[in-house]
Amino acid sequence: MKIEDSKPLNIREWSPEDRPREKLLLKGTSALSEAELVAILIGSGTTKTSAVDLAKKVFLLGKNNLNELARLSVKDLMKIKGIGEAKAITIVAALELGRRRKAQDVEEKPKISSSKDAFDLIQGDLMDLPHEEFWVLLLNRMHQVVKKKRISEGGVTGTVADPKIIYKLALEDLATGVIVAHNHPSGNLKPSQSDIDLTRKLKEAGKFLEVQLLDHLIIANRNYFSFADEGLI
Repeated sequence: MKIEDSKPLNIREWSPEDRPREKLLLKGTSALSEAELVAILIGSGTTKTSAVDLAKKVFLLGKNNLNELARLSVKDLMKIKGIGEAKAITIVAALELGRRRKAQDVEEKPKISSSKDAFDLIQGDLMDLPHEEFWVLLLNRMHQVVKKKRISEGGVTGTVADPKIIYKLALEDLATGVIVAHNHPSGNLKPSQSDIDLTRKLKEAGKFLEVQLLDHLIIANRNYFSFADEGLI
């Protein structure tokens, strides 16, 4: 009995978990091969060749090595049937982004070991302002700052800080600790009753969410008051 060669499946006929885009969404980028990642860049194949098979030809031209592939020009890639100028430019641009990322030094996150560290990091944002602002530092388990963000801006005598907004940001960035800070344009470092009440609310909310409130700073005239240093947290 003669067995006929089966016609290759079009990429749209593949099961969802095998299609590069769907596979990325389902399993993440690490589950994809280099050829599948390039296939996503290419977008589509030809009538006879799928995007993945086309991507394999691209890698073959680059000797199956990303560093060799990065040396190829737009004209080199266009030698492959099915790779036009637009596809070639997309591949070259993506590889250039990877090269630039590799070349950049990894920015070291500042580490907070004391209230002075936190003050030094945030004083430039709050110093000499004619109005009150409320800021937050989000920290990881090693007490490194993963984000610094202004929460609110108010008038001369006060500003509103919503604990829900603060901890929403903390959870989004997987922070394990927060330090909040606001300024007193009057120059008075003494915490108001509303400052004390807010600190208590933030501490209680942090306990429930397992995101620790590490400190609350009040900044005025290049000096600061630390709730943590004063044993108020």
